[in-house]
Amino acid sequence: MKYLKQMAIILLFCLLGELLALLPLPIPAAVYGLILMVLALCTGILKAESIRETAKFLLEIMPVLFVGPAVSVLSHWGVIAPNLGPIVVIIVVGTFLTFAVSGLVTKCLSRKKDGDENG
Repeated sequence: MKYLKQMAIILLFCLLGELLALLPLPIPAAVYGLILMVLALCTGILKAESIRETAKFLLEIMPVLFVGPAVSVLSHWGVIAPNLGPIVVIIVVGTFLTFAVSGLVTKCLSRKKDGDENG
């Protein structure tokens, strides 16, 4: 029963994200849901312990969740192959930009945290 309750909480945030996706903004519903969950966790509205086991399970099976998209990519290979060069460039550049932004944000938050502890 504990796992059903935890999954229901996670799905509630997914549902809220779907509702917010009705706004005329180009933001995916999943992003809205994740932002709401992070805000709830940061503000203490949602305790990490209340979703910990189910979240851990979902992370453990995450590779299985990529099987469907991988098969879809292979089934559309005829469309992808002619555009493979630009797709690879976009993936590589996007990956390095993600690394850089994540590193800068982490560095900024780490400095802020160190400043809070020393001040």
